[in-house]
Formats: sequence, structure tokens, C-alpha cells
Amino acid sequence: MNKVINDFSIIVGTKNGSGSSTANNTILRAIFKMGIPVSGKNLFPSNIQGLPTWYTIRASKDGYLGRRETNEIVIAINPDSFMRDLESVAPGGAFYYADNIKLPISRTDIAIYPMPIKELTKNDPNIPADYRDLVGNMVYVGVLAQMIGIDVEKIQAALDFHFKGKQKPIGMNMGAVHAGIEWAKANLEKKDPYYLEHMDKTEGMIMADGNTAAAIGSVFGGAQFVAWYPITPATSLAEAMNDYFPMLRKREDGKHTYAVVQAEDELAAIGMAVGAGWSGLRSMTSTSGPGLSLMTEFVGLAYYAEIPVVIWDIQRIGPSTGLPTRTSQADLSFVVGMGHGDSDSIVLMPGDMNECFEFGWRSFDIAERIQTPVIVLSDLDMGMNQWMSKPFEYPTAPMDRGKVLFEKDLEELKGNWGRYLDKDGDGIAYRTFPGNKHPMSSYFTRGTGHDEYAKYTEDGGMFHRNMMRLKKKFVTAKQYVPKPVTFLTPGAKIAILAYGSTESAIIEARDLLVSQHGIKADFMRVRAVPFTSEVDEFIRNYDQVFVVEMNRDGQLHQLISLAYPDQVSKLKSVAFGDGMPASAKWILEGILSQYTEPAKASPVKKVAVKKAVVKKAAAKKAAPKKKTPAKTAKTTKSGKKGAK
Repeated sequence: MNKVINDFSIIVGTKNGSGSSTANNTILRAIFKMGIPVSGKNLFPSNIQGLPTWYTIRASKDGYLGRRETNEIVIAINPDSFMRDLESVAPGGAFYYADNIKLPISRTDIAIYPMPIKELTKNDPNIPADYRDLVGNMVYVGVLAQMIGIDVEKIQAALDFHFKGKQKPIGMNMGAVHAGIEWAKANLEKKDPYYLEHMDKTEGMIMADGNTAAAIGSVFGGAQFVAWYPITPATSLAEAMNDYFPMLRKREDGKHTYAVVQAEDELAAIGMAVGAGWSGLRSMTSTSGPGLSLMTEFVGLAYYAEIPVVIWDIQRIGPSTGLPTRTSQADLSFVVGMGHGDSDSIVLMPGDMNECFEFGWRSFDIAERIQTPVIVLSDLDMGMNQWMSKPFEYPTAPMDRGKVLFEKDLEELKGNWGRYLDKDGDGIAYRTFPGNKHPMSSYFTRGTGHDEYAKYTEDGGMFHRNMMRLKKKFVTAKQYVPKPVTFLTPGAKIAILAYGSTESAIIEARDLLVSQHGIKADFMRVRAVPFTSEVDEFIRNYDQVFVVEMNRDGQLHQLISLAYPDQVSKLKSVAFGDGMPASAKWILEGILSQYTEPAKASPVKKVAVKKAVVKKAAAKKAAPKKKTPAKTAKTTKSGKKGAK
């Protein structure tokens, strides 16, 4: 049997609330500490305790971090999902199960490994009776470590990290790990080909989840006020801010320079955040789709009143609990025009942990520069799962508070300013903060019914001029939003366009397109709406552009089609949404199902070959050079609803 080293997936089937998270994260971190590229994804629905949940771990010597749809190793701890877990093992794979589950096993094409989890934990006097179910999960960590080669020292290091050096829980859990190891040594014979071996591909990297990265980035960006209401999968973002604010923003006199408020609901949360933004604080909230629906009216008010505020949307499938809380990219159409009447939202779309961190601070700069709500679109896969990442870097640019008038500025202007007056021709007016002592600093904040000096009016012409200024401001925003990231392959004839967490699966799908089908594809990951000019240039360079995303209707494809109507014929939607993170398999299949072979040149008669070749050469020489997109983003040419 040929060994398969560092290239397989593990999935653990347990019950929600059974405490398996510590065991699964220990496996993940131990593999990472062995230098092997690895990713972990919690496939849990937000449901009541006791229902099935799964955690998948992928080890990839080639560095692929997207979800695989094939599981070579399955660990079954939950009787309710036992038969489903058994069926999910790839032929030739390994099936580990708790031997107290007395269900038939008929498969003969896989290796079967029973584990006496309850027996081993019952006999350990160091484990209190009420901890046996929780600590028992570490037995399968030990059995797996023995059978596939997880370094025990790395397991110890992972537990040390998890329990922050607290020796009692570390010792209790390591005891269960060693019990599993010793039992496996004495009782199991290796019958499958899957092994782990040390590599050096994670040196200098960290592991992080997107919600924590976003929280740290927001703290680094000067966040002063956070109002939120719990909702899966956004809750951990606000919780992480509560963790990091005291560590990173402690003043010498001990006073806080921030406030975090858990509101009574989402309406209150966004109302507080908008109020804080109006008063001059760097203000934010975090939520998911259902919460965003409740926030819509206040976000619309903030758009018209031109109040900076940052809203993190950790996307999930839809309303209610259970499967609707799984990952998705289905809020894009909703947020680009969030509010009532005509409105344009600035939307930032991070694609990895570093960008979650970066957009944490950059979103405040953009919100204050443009004076408008900025929505950051993440998703559950990025927000709550652990990803390998380069370490975060302190912001290199100074804070941008935008156009703010202080007392001395008003003195120089002799008070001659208008809150909604476009003096610079970029659509962005000047504002003052409450507390400004100049007698001319005050103004009456209004939504739509105001003139350039914030005075009430119902004049239709004034309303129209104001709306056109808001549109101009949206165009101005293109110079401030993050440009797209582009991955080029020499000789590529087709292109892929996407955003967010699908990047890792798309990179793998591109490699499969080449190795299995000989098709080369360039790839652009869009990072913001409004689209920048680089998106325009990229699309025009290819005959086929596949727009990949995790939803049913192809929302990014729709927005791109509206923004570039003359390019619609080459845009092809590869959209799929089942609540699972993107996989290279469905991306590959989606592209191939719509791929069209480039037209071949017509055969040329022999007598005409020489002449034809001469013409072709001449034509080639005369043809203008095809522009090549830059390697890392430029972009945006449009925005909401096709407006360029």
C-alpha cells in the first residue's frame, strides 16, 4: 500500500454542544505546528444542543485551503449521524468510531477502527465524572495521533495555547490523549494509507478567524464605539472587541477610550452606532442578514444625513436557525442599495484574514472620508473558521478623518460654510463635530429635505441637486476603496471573477483546470463596490469571464452585468449555495459546464499557405499590443445597479 502523506481530509461527526471543539482545534493546531498547511471548518448549524454537527480538517502539502468534498478519514462520535458518517468515507479510507455505538457496519472497502472512549475515560481517576464526556473527545485525538502520526509535543503545545497555560485542564486533557495513544498502540493495526509528516510550510504564519482579525483591525483603526446584538455568525466579532479593547486601548490614567454596548435589539444597536458616528466617534456594529434587515431604515437615514458608520455583515444563508445560519454570499444585492429611495452603499469585501484585519481599520477611513455608511461583507466561513495567515501589520497610513472643520477653520471662513455644500466639486461636504465652540459650527441634521446649508426645504430642484451630489460622492469613492487582486497565468484565454472566501477554492480549481483539462484561467478577486477601473479593463481582455459566488442567483454576476452591459455576452454565472464553504469541485464543474472551446482557425489550402502566412505575420506586427492587467488590483468602474 502506497502511503498518502499530508494530502487528505478528516471529518469529525459529533453532537452540538458536546465539547468537541477543543479536540478538533487541538488536531488542527497540532498539524499546523508540524509545518503542514491545514484548514479547519466548523460545519455546524446554530441549533439546540444535541443535534448533529461536523468539523472538517484538510491537510494539504500543496497549500490548498478550500473545502474538499471527499473525506478520507471519518470520526463518528454521534449515533444520530453514524450511518451518514459511515457512508461518507471515501473508498480506501479510514472510519474511526466510538465503540459504544452498536450499529451495523457493512462496508468492506474501508479500514474500520473502533475506539473505547467511554471505557478509557471512566477508568481515569483524574477526570471528574461531570467532565468525562467533554474530556473523552481527547481520546480520539490520541488514537488519531497514533494512527496517522500527529506529533504529541505539538498536541501539548496546542493545548497549552488553548488553555492559556493553565496546567490543570492541560494535564487532564493530555491524560486522555495519552490513553488513546497507548490503547491504539496495543490494539489497532494500520490498514489505511494516510499519514502526516513534518513540513516547513507554516513558518512565520499564524492561525486566526476573520471575526477576531476584524475586531483587532477595528481597534487598531481607532474604533471608539461599538453597539451590537448577538446573532450567529457575527457575535464573536463584538466579543473579540471586548477582549482586545482592554489590552490594546488602556490609557495611563486607567480610563477607557471606548464603549461597547450590547443593545436590546439590532434597531437599537444601529441607532446608537449612527448617533455615535454623527457625534464624531469612530463607530461600528456587527450583525448578519436578519439583523441587517432590521437596521435598514437607520442605515438609509445615515446615507441621506451623511453620517459615517461601519457595519460588518457576516453573511449566512437566511433567516431562522439551523441550516440558515450556515455560510453564504447572498447579501450582496441587498447591501448595495441598502436603504429607502435611491441610495448607493460602499461595500468592502475581504478575502482572507489579513484583509479582515486591514478592512477593520480602513473601513473607518473610508466612512469618514466619504461621510457615509460602509458595509464590510464577510461570511461565516471566514468569520468563524480558523485560517492560516501572515501576521497582521500595523496600519501604515495615518488615520483619515475626512473633511472636518474645527474652530480655527470656521474662523478663517468667517462662518461661511454649508453642511451639505460641495465646495470642492467631489460631492463631499464639510462637517463639524458636536463640541465645536465656534458659534457658526452648529447645523440641523436632516435626511433628504434640506438645502446646502441644512435648512428645511421641499423644493424639488434642491432635492434633485442634492441627490446628484450624493451620486457624485459615490463616484469619488472609487479612488479610496481597495482595488481588486489579480492572479495571472501566461497564455490564459478565459477569466474568473469572484469575491470573498471563495479565493482558496478558486485557486485550486484553476490548477485543476490546467492539469486535467489544459485550460488556463486568469483570476480577479473584487474587493469593493463601487467597482474600480481595473475591473473594467480585466473583463474586456477575455472572451469568457466566469463569475463565481456562493448564492443561488449569481448576485455579483447581476451587478457586473448591470455595470458593464456591453460585456454581458461574455459573462457566465457559476453560482451555487448549499450552506457549505466553496469547494474546487463545484467551481470546476460549474466552469466546465459552460466553457466554450475557442474557435479554431479555418484550414488553409496548401497553395495558399505561403501567402496566408505572410498576411498573418503582417497583421500580427500591425496589431496593437493587448493590455495586460496589473498583478495586484486596480479597479472599479461602476457601482450599484449598473451605474458607472
